[in-house]
Amino acid sequence: MTNMPLRAAVIGLGAMGANHARVYAEIDGVELAAVADTEAARVDAATRGRGVRGYDDYRRMLAEERIDLLTVAVPTRAHLDVAAHVIEHGVPLLVEKPLAATLAEGERLRDLAAAAGVPLTVGHIERFNPAVVELQRRLRAGELGRVFQMHARRVGPFPERVRDVGVVLDLAPHDIDVMRFLLGSEVTRVQAETEQRINTDHEDMLAGVLRFANGVVGVLDINWLTPTKIRELSVLGERGMFVVDYLARELTFYENAHHSAAEGQPADWAARHLKGVREGSVHRIAIEKREPLRVELEAFARAVLDGTPVAVTADDGLAAMAAAEALVRAAESGASVQLPMEARA
Repeated sequence: MTNMPLRAAVIGLGAMGANHARVYAEIDGVELAAVADTEAARVDAATRGRGVRGYDDYRRMLAEERIDLLTVAVPTRAHLDVAAHVIEHGVPLLVEKPLAATLAEGERLRDLAAAAGVPLTVGHIERFNPAVVELQRRLRAGELGRVFQMHARRVGPFPERVRDVGVVLDLAPHDIDVMRFLLGSEVTRVQAETEQRINTDHEDMLAGVLRFANGVVGVLDINWLTPTKIRELSVLGERGMFVVDYLARELTFYENAHHSAAEGQPADWAARHLKGVREGSVHRIAIEKREPLRVELEAFARAVLDGTPVAVTADDGLAAMAAAEALVRAAESGASVQLPMEARA
């Protein structure tokens, strides 16, 4: 990227932070300069064999090191304090999702970064999954026609690492953000049911429904109760259905044979004449299976280097958080929750 590599750092070396450290160390034009964590074993694992300085106090790291970009991957409850300190030092930062523990704290971070002129991006990694990137290209090209529904299934075993938030705030923002990204539309109303089946302080199961401004319905099936990990998104439209397998980074198209019979007709013919759905051909779409985290951090580094806007803004992170918080309220009240206009931008 440049003759002088960008100096990267990571604060928080849990499962995600350790992967950020690994990828920063591998990206061309980026040098992993320093890491910080309160657990010595994690610092040792991240620095071993890399010539990277390790710290048990991120404040000292920021005071002693020259850092060009940085990842905050600490527990969600600490995002505001840690990220605010990074912003005070003027370092461009990626905060792992969710942006903060509450919407108000996330808004505070956005405003701090904007006032300081510090680039702030949010770690919505699924946007950078090559299957999602290809799906967005095909949707924009109109290959699915009108989109009717999106259905996300994000289930798996209970993660011992998570204790400070429930499954809605921890996992639902991934799929809310991807749906917003693919549709170019905002959530206007939500309905939800949640359950708390494991002995923790938060919900561990969500069945949610999102209504988007463009009329598309989003369905969320999310839990920490399933003994196998599944990460899938289906997008249903008049020409068929796309299915993303996030873990395998695969995209498949299931054709609506009724619609294929309408090829060659005027553009609005299907809307006026299409009367049914019939099983058609299955197309497995070839995709270069790059690691989403590498694509995400390369995009972040390019934005820092070039002074261009980050791919995922603080407002993107806040929109996903607003919808997630609305899902929690809907589950608590048993009624649908309308999102205010300012939460949809």
